[in-house]
Amino acid sequence: MTRPFKVEISESQQELEKALKHATTASTKERLQMLYLLKSGQVTSRRSLAELIGRDQATITRWVRKYKDGGRDRLLEVKHAPGKLSIVSEEALKRLKQRLQEPQGFHSYGQIQQWLVAEFQLDIAYKTVYELVRYRIGAKLKVPRPQSTKQHPKSLSHFKKNFL
Repeated sequence: MTRPFKVEISESQQELEKALKHATTASTKERLQMLYLLKSGQVTSRRSLAELIGRDQATITRWVRKYKDGGRDRLLEVKHAPGKLSIVSEEALKRLKQRLQEPQGFHSYGQIQQWLVAEFQLDIAYKTVYELVRYRIGAKLKVPRPQSTKQHPKSLSHFKKNFL
């Protein structure tokens, strides 16, 4: 003998319909559809609900348990893995940002590597340093173009004024 399939849904049918229309992910839509079908009375058993949604009965049972424990928010929450912790500490990252903003800055990513070893004892691969500076900090190594020592400053300003 199986347990009766009784679920008390606190949201109204209109709320669920509106949430279903605005759902962006497939998992959210499936779970909201389950609530909508139960609220509207279109299904009465776990088996028919599982067939209609295309999921196993155990999945339906797990979703119902989540809903009973924490409501719609708990049912729709998506857990993400925390990911690997960064080798570079926040302090090192902050000091690197400051150093990159200084006028002398760095001339190469290799120089940044050496600075990280000297300051923080962090031996990091060149590629990692490049990705850290370029993508995480969003900085570029700007090195001024070489200028001739024979160049006359007045003729340069005259050229800049009259060029366009």
